[in-house]
Amino acid sequence: MALCAKKRPPEEERRARANDREYNEKFQYASNCIKTSKYNILTFLPVNLFEQFQEVANTYFLFLLILQLIPQISSLSWFTTIVPLVLVLTITAVKDATDDYFRHKSDNQVNNRQSQVLINGILQQEQWMNVCVGDIIKLENNQFVAADLLLLSSSEPHGLCYIETGHLRQAIPVTSELGDISKLAKFDGEVICEPPNNKLDKFSGTLYWKENKFPLSNQNMLLRGCVLRNTEWCFGLVIFAGPDTKLMQNSGRTKFKRTSIDRLMNTLVLWIFGFLVCMGVILAIGNAIWEHEVGTRFQVYLPWDEAVDSAFFSGFLSFWSYIIILNTVVPISLYVRYVPSLPWGFSRESGGPIELFFSVKMKSLRSNSKSSSSCTVNI
Repeated sequence: MALCAKKRPPEEERRARANDREYNEKFQYASNCIKTSKYNILTFLPVNLFEQFQEVANTYFLFLLILQLIPQISSLSWFTTIVPLVLVLTITAVKDATDDYFRHKSDNQVNNRQSQVLINGILQQEQWMNVCVGDIIKLENNQFVAADLLLLSSSEPHGLCYIETGHLRQAIPVTSELGDISKLAKFDGEVICEPPNNKLDKFSGTLYWKENKFPLSNQNMLLRGCVLRNTEWCFGLVIFAGPDTKLMQNSGRTKFKRTSIDRLMNTLVLWIFGFLVCMGVILAIGNAIWEHEVGTRFQVYLPWDEAVDSAFFSGFLSFWSYIIILNTVVPISLYVRYVPSLPWGFSRESGGPIELFFSVKMKSLRSNSKSSSSCTVNI
């Protein structure tokens, strides 16, 4: 899985030569291995804790825990804060670990799917993760497209090909007759096209073959994640693989997401903390005034601690003591929530209200209702 995360220099253009892995490898293109998980065994604990302490409430209670470890200002046991904090962090960490486990499981399942790849003139079964740029792949009906492919030929006349969304794809005429394995094994065309991007509806490139060049468009492409329909078979040349495919370019990096409710809770906690600070300031000022006016008369019976040498410093210490005593105005239970399980492809972290919904099948949104304007019956 290390190949999935390998960093490469940015591309200005993509060059891919058919049936020539040695030529294509010098460009250090990404493999067809994908990685949507966020953690591994070594990074889970530090990364997850970093993400969790981006919640204002968690940082607030950690700050309180540190204050309670100072004996001069602590009036409550640190045990009363660390137990609920650790409990909340543990519950969230278990949920995040479970989510990421399913991401790892899904990644392994996708990366280990089988595909027919033309190698040395013979169709061989290869795992998706081992497919490389420049390979020629054979797809059969109802199979997923393993990478972003340039359609070369198909079982349909004129190199036509149907995919699940109902869209029609077509091979360029010069390659539509390459339906035989022996012809495809000799195919050495080179494609020069745009670098990887997330534009699903656009593609521009040129195929150079037999001292001629042929323009390519999005109509000639099969994108990763599509399903071949109503087409017995087709052959395609891998142009983009793995993280360079348009599907993965649009998915973005898996990151810690916040719902609108989370953002609202962070804002409320900040306001409540501001109210708490105001209360602490008022009470600390009152303490300092009392110590200066009245408390000094009782030094014989109620002496100050050794570290306290003035009424002002006593009020300063009292401020932090009041912050600890009144800490329950921010309930940590606000951040313990149940997130329902969702199908793969949806973020289990973004379990907030849905604001927008996009549909690809626009035809299904049309109304087919018909009304009769007139009717004549002869009797």
